[in-house]
Amino acid sequence: MICRRAVASGLAASLLLARASPAFPQTAQKTFRVGYLSLFPPPMTGTAAAETYRELRMQLEAHGYVEGRNLVLEERYASGHIDRLPALASELAKANLDVIVAGPASAIRAAHDATTTTPIVMAFSAEDPVKSGFVRSLAHPGTNVTGVTAQASDIAPKWVELLSELVPTLRRVAVLANPAQPDHSAYLRIIESHLPPETQLVPVEARETTDYEAAFAAMTAAHAEALVILGSLSFTRDSGRLAELALSRRLPSVYLFREYAMAGGLLSYGPDHRDIFDLAAEYVDKILRGARPENLPVQQPTKFELVLNVKTAAVLGLKVPPTLVLRATEVVR
Repeated sequence: MICRRAVASGLAASLLLARASPAFPQTAQKTFRVGYLSLFPPPMTGTAAAETYRELRMQLEAHGYVEGRNLVLEERYASGHIDRLPALASELAKANLDVIVAGPASAIRAAHDATTTTPIVMAFSAEDPVKSGFVRSLAHPGTNVTGVTAQASDIAPKWVELLSELVPTLRRVAVLANPAQPDHSAYLRIIESHLPPETQLVPVEARETTDYEAAFAAMTAAHAEALVILGSLSFTRDSGRLAELALSRRLPSVYLFREYAMAGGLLSYGPDHRDIFDLAAEYVDKILRGARPENLPVQQPTKFELVLNVKTAAVLGLKVPPTLVLRATEVVR
């Protein structure tokens, strides 16, 4: 595996730690209490997600907030059970916190429902925060919620473009969607509207892991030649299984998050997790310094990463263009 970020990440970490010296003397005079609410604890979410949480803590330290000195972190994890989130969010809402960091969307929703007074920073959400009711608008949240949205509908056509580079004769593209995900219908419309005239969309649905076999059988019956998997918490959790099914059906496939390519999928292209958590830490810092969340515009992803699994490409018999390898943020060999 070749990671072009390794040297840069090490340098960045050194610079961040250097910045964490007493640049903010006021933080030493008070102990700040920050809550963190997530559906999964870091070890369960996959290597990348665990790295992003560590990135959040490192970035908070870079801003002058150090556990044991002037920072207390109250962490709550639902261990994959969405129904546990409301109770955990209620605990945090009653814990006299300065701010709550939450993600994914299910955790943000639980925090949003639990308190209208404690500031909430979205650390990660693939849902549209306006349509989900978290904020009134991206520019003017108008609520106690702000932060970063990982919603990336604008890059949806890029997924088909990447697949077309590897399969130049591509004419039938399957898209795996979760009907329980509110924004998936919009993603389907965007992808279909950007397809070349000779290329056909094959929409397929799966709500649970038990639906995958039937979904892939439907793709085969429809003679799909490649696969786009829309962003979903359940799909991220089952990245390995989906990659295995795509390979067994000989379907070149692309997903939003890097976990998929790392688990054996062909490609991933989407927002950089670490960048999103870096931005989230900036929001925490601003709020702890007195900024009001309703006045802080929600940010959308600005950095994206392309992960290419050339080992999977070889198994599929695909010829990988050298230009695609050069453009990749990370190459899995």
